[in-house]
Amino acid sequence: MNAPDRYERFVVPEGTKKVSYERDTKIINAASFTIEREDHTIGNILRMQLHRDENVLFAGYKLPHPLQYKIIVRIHTSSQSSPMQAYNQAINDLDKELDHLKNGFEAEVAKHSVEY
Repeated sequence: MNAPDRYERFVVPEGTKKVSYERDTKIINAASFTIEREDHTIGNILRMQLHRDENVLFAGYKLPHPLQYKIIVRIHTSSQSSPMQAYNQAINDLDKELDHLKNGFEAEVAKHSVEY
């Protein structure tokens, strides 16, 4: 069968960076981040988090091809911020938000497991 092995979708090959950064040469305060072995799940949640930042003028992502397991996130910021700062802040905010969600879930599971 011509289908690629399943592990190729999520295992980053040796020597490949998980995230690479490339500044846009035509637009000031714009850059592209290539995130290896990710798909719409991470792309959409990261895009939405970037839209919450008032210094982000544009945030979007694309999957270049269905058989290429990477996403390209483009960020354009105002002069008060840089794309790298916006990206790092979005990742940190998502980390905090997911920790809060995890703690709330675990508290509810613990509360209901005592009842049974």
